[in-house]
Amino acid sequence: MSYRHSSLDGRVVIVTGGARGLGKEMALELSEAGANLVITGSAGSAALDETAALMPADRTLALAADVADPQAGESVAAATIARFRRIDVLVNNAGRGMRLISETFNTKPTKFWEADPQSWKSIIDINVNGTFNMARAVAPDMIARGFGKIINVSTSDQTMVRRGYSPYGPSKAALEAASRVWAQDLEGTGVDVNVYLPGGAADTDLLPPGPAKKGADGNLLSPAIMRRGIGWLCSDASNGVTGARFIARLWDESLDAETAAAGARSQHVERPSIM
Repeated sequence: MSYRHSSLDGRVVIVTGGARGLGKEMALELSEAGANLVITGSAGSAALDETAALMPADRTLALAADVADPQAGESVAAATIARFRRIDVLVNNAGRGMRLISETFNTKPTKFWEADPQSWKSIIDINVNGTFNMARAVAPDMIARGFGKIINVSTSDQTMVRRGYSPYGPSKAALEAASRVWAQDLEGTGVDVNVYLPGGAADTDLLPPGPAKKGADGNLLSPAIMRRGIGWLCSDASNGVTGARFIARLWDESLDAETAAAGARSQHVERPSIM
């Protein structure tokens, strides 16, 4: 059952990479809770159209937008305001994974010097620059209204530094560092910035298909796990919570939302430990 909070009724949410996988599940969860959704894909596709068709037409806008292009981010923000008159939440979910480097990355790690430079650049452009482009595009409207939420979708700590996962892992480490900076930059504006992640490998297109489709720990999470906390993170219940990191796998749905959020929140550290 969707998380119900009155503030989600009519809330305007952009979910990048909303056609499939984690983005699709979060978009559907928020739509079921009454939000207006803008979902984007890097290009027009049947998947984007099919996901949009699962949500009410009067509360849904599907857009083709390459988030690596700063102008695309600005166009999405402008289209959202034109359709729904404001932007309440940005879920930075669009991303590319290690399949751009190798289709066997999860069974045969690729050394960083073996990576194709253009594939490396594409991952960084989408996972790091793309999230910046989108956040930069929506921030002015949020700041002007004194309210907004930016939720950046990340990955597990181990993946950030796992052998053979460069540049995907480092791109998410960069995103989390940026999220912490953005939260401080936006302090006092009414705009919150948080990080949300599955807590393990999820069954999405980021992993190669086949019998070896599983995480490094041998497990594979359903993309639907991201439904657990996204409603709370987008609602007024989380107002003022910023600079935090939440893990969907640790979100206990049998508990009340506040207790579940506390249990899924990573412990804050003054100095992040990398090495």
